[in-house]
Amino acid sequence: MSRVKQPIRKVPRFENEDQERDFWASHDSTDFVDWRQVEQVKLPNLRPTTRTISIRLPESMIERLKVLANKRDIPYQSLLKMFVADKIEEELRSAR
Repeated sequence: MSRVKQPIRKVPRFENEDQERDFWASHDSTDFVDWRQVEQVKLPNLRPTTRTISIRLPESMIERLKVLANKRDIPYQSLLKMFVADKIEEELRSAR
């Protein structure tokens, strides 16, 4: 059964994000966007959403991490994030 595509409708203007959120919760985007014609874009300046986690590390490891971070003149938590990100990428590359 072939579905006849309706013409693309214009997205209304919204007064605030709540109004827009309610609209999209009750409407299908395929009525407003031709998804076959979209192009992927990269937004390099957007900060990723972060979430706080707790991780228990030996104090000696934290102290060594602080020494390394101090040598690089960056906060130790930032250095830890860099180390984790590097290791994740390394593991994903080796899994291919």
